[in-house]
Amino acid sequence: MDNQETKHSSLNLSGLEPVSIRTDSLFVNVGERTNVTGSKKFARLIREGQFEEALSIARQQVENGAQILDVNMDDALLDGEKAMVNFLNLLQAEPDIAKIPIMIDSSKFPIIEAGLKCVQGKCIVNSISMKEGEEKFIREAEICLDFGAAVVVMAFDEKGQADNTERRVEIAQKAYDILTKKIGFPSTDIIFDLNIFPVATGIEEHNINALSFIEATRLVKQKLPDVKISGGVSNLSFSFRGNDTVREAMHSVFLYHAIKAGMDMGIVNAGQLKVYDEIEPQLRELCEDVILNRDPEATDKLLAFAESVKSEGKKVEKDLSWRNRTVEERLSHSLINGITDFIETDTEEARLKYPKPLDVIEGPLMAGMNVVGDLFGAGKMFLPQVVKSARVMKKSVAVLNPYMEAEKEKLVAEKGPEAMKNGRILLATVKGDVHDIGKNIVGVVLGCNGYDVIDLGVMVPAEKILQTAKEKEVDIIGVSGLITPSLDEMVHVAREMKRQNFTLPLLIGGATTSRTHTAVKIAPEYDHGVVHVLDASRSVTTVSTLLNAVTRPAFLEKTKVEYEDVREKFKNKKSAKQYLSFEGARKNKVQIDWTSYTPPKPNFLGIKSFGNYDLNEIAQFIDWGPFFIAWEMHGKFPAILTDKVVGKEATKLYNDATALLHKIITEKWLTAKAAIGIFPANSNGKETVIIKDDGTETHLESLRQQIKKVAGEPNICLADFIAPEESGKQDYIGAFAVTTGLGIEKWIDYFEKDHDDYNKIMLKALADRLAESFAECMHERVRKEFWGYVADEKLSNEELIHEDYRGIRPAPGYPACPEHTEKRKLFKLIDATKKADIILTDHLAMYPASSVSGWYFSHPASRYFGIGKILKDQVADYAQRKEWSIEESEQWLRPQLND
Repeated sequence: MDNQETKHSSLNLSGLEPVSIRTDSLFVNVGERTNVTGSKKFARLIREGQFEEALSIARQQVENGAQILDVNMDDALLDGEKAMVNFLNLLQAEPDIAKIPIMIDSSKFPIIEAGLKCVQGKCIVNSISMKEGEEKFIREAEICLDFGAAVVVMAFDEKGQADNTERRVEIAQKAYDILTKKIGFPSTDIIFDLNIFPVATGIEEHNINALSFIEATRLVKQKLPDVKISGGVSNLSFSFRGNDTVREAMHSVFLYHAIKAGMDMGIVNAGQLKVYDEIEPQLRELCEDVILNRDPEATDKLLAFAESVKSEGKKVEKDLSWRNRTVEERLSHSLINGITDFIETDTEEARLKYPKPLDVIEGPLMAGMNVVGDLFGAGKMFLPQVVKSARVMKKSVAVLNPYMEAEKEKLVAEKGPEAMKNGRILLATVKGDVHDIGKNIVGVVLGCNGYDVIDLGVMVPAEKILQTAKEKEVDIIGVSGLITPSLDEMVHVAREMKRQNFTLPLLIGGATTSRTHTAVKIAPEYDHGVVHVLDASRSVTTVSTLLNAVTRPAFLEKTKVEYEDVREKFKNKKSAKQYLSFEGARKNKVQIDWTSYTPPKPNFLGIKSFGNYDLNEIAQFIDWGPFFIAWEMHGKFPAILTDKVVGKEATKLYNDATALLHKIITEKWLTAKAAIGIFPANSNGKETVIIKDDGTETHLESLRQQIKKVAGEPNICLADFIAPEESGKQDYIGAFAVTTGLGIEKWIDYFEKDHDDYNKIMLKALADRLAESFAECMHERVRKEFWGYVADEKLSNEELIHEDYRGIRPAPGYPACPEHTEKRKLFKLIDATKKADIILTDHLAMYPASSVSGWYFSHPASRYFGIGKILKDQVADYAQRKEWSIEESEQWLRPQLND
């Protein structure tokens, strides 16, 4: 009987070799570095198509003891299905990797399904859940069953994520019954992730989190002995990020009890686990008290102990031995390490030592910046550190500037204005983009090399860039951007340069730009030199080459040949996607049974405005993930704070950000305002939503997906989620515009005068985060209070970030409604400029930059999606609806055109 029970409760998996996880098996470690959201290196290799090299990371995971390999390709810049298929197909040909089972990990089921078609042996799908209802859960489970895969089932249903013992057990039992009784899923192939949440956060309700997971694990194993239990262990110790001593002890103590309760597997760094019996006795006791919730003061006691451990680790005196080096070495050290304490003194010493102040810039300062550029390019420094280096550079240059200006005046007086002409460079962040980190660094570096730099700032339309270039007689134009829409604006700049008969070189830079995009999309639009500049350290060489009449022709010809080769290779790699006619896409619209659904009537109709909204309340909704992306540090928050590669610098950045955020809030640096509106609305059954307000009608036009979908998947349009007039049901739509950028200019000027790019950029990034948080805050109030269709909603910030709420708030310019001109209708409907002090520019950018606007949809089926590419038949239909010419329609829809 014992043997039968052991066999019956085994989870049998396989790669090339079988793996059996029994009730008496040791804890199973899942290798997670082949995950584009968890490994910056792996993500880069996959994006660059270097799949062979990416396999080396998988190999390292296996060599380091991973018993299952997690593979995730969820990245907005990737074709996830294609990447998953390519990587898994290559992996299967490597016996030393393919010997262990694969965990196909994605939040998008089509990617999972694509992966299931590639793996050999028996794999695990991570994950499915009931959060979108039983029907979708069953459909996905049946597909997994057809492929013979085991499944990770998240403790999640329509009500939200399970956060107590009872809910964890309830959801597990419900999912188990559906899987085993309705579709015949083997009970031994079910793995429950029962949600590990942080403890010792200072919030009393969180004190029970670990014990609740352990108790739920024990109860689920008693009720359902065949299933396996998993979880993400690092979540437990989030409160102690940066203190590895305490975190490692917490993980070991937690696993000691969780494994005894029945936990079988999980994602945890086994190399950083302490042996339970070897944990320092006092620390172990404190961890036990916290994890098992044995002492109401356990959190405070562990925090006090953690501080003592941290203090002991920092008893080393500040090392100032570098102050004994030469002035050149001291300047370089300050630049590389971002130290401003001694920069004025050292700069003045160097000025007195060198013949001219410019010699200090071209000598030790540029030498230090070159090292910074090399380290940044090699991935050994991160963007926040580079910006700190630029701050040091600016402060040093500020010391030298008065002396250089005096020399310039003397030289001009002696030899005339032409004596100073070393080349004039115009830099601008393109229209629609407020990010200028890289551009600022480039400006500093070029300015320090004697070039006359004209920086037009951010959100600069092509017209202003080109007009200024003519007026100031510049030699080179450089455009940059961080967000993806900036790429399309750069194409527009190139086209305008050609139309206006420019002959100046165009430099392209910014985090989302690439050599491939420049070659494929931008260079063909302009004939007089388009050059991608990888980073600031390359800008000087590129500019000097282009401004030299001897070297410029050969350089441009070489670049042209290289880009032609890149285009040819890109063309050969392109996969042909299938599209439906516009009429065919319409026929495949979202099918909603309006006869059995009554749209919820809002608690008010019309407009509401909010002035001087509490920043403290807004800050509770912050999603920190995009903040780190703005600084080119990729990874999930809070895991990024303990990442092996960027964790140390990410933690420093986070600490700096929270300190500045506290100052912003307590000293009221920024003012937050909002306007919202809710109006009666119906669709015309196609792509138009008719909004009615005080006897007037506004026709909101939307686009429809045209890419051919798999059977059962609709071609979505936003209008599908509004009841059609023919249904006889009165529906509603909301609109909003929020800003947290009012008053920011004063502080931007303050940091600029202090030559502090780091805090200037930090302030902008935080204002952006607060704006997004304000949008989230107002949406919650609309759902629960103003519209009131989910008055009893209770979602955590994590659930809000994961968009687990009912309804959506798509923003004009984003994937579901990418055409910007509809924003004018939105602003008019809610009088956003008067009510919220947000200006909509002629180019449809919002000012202040830290602003968000969009629409509110309430239907339970409404969801976020991307339009993707569309065909000419839809372009023509859209032009007719907007009363545009085809040419005007193509201009506004250019990013969506299937060229």
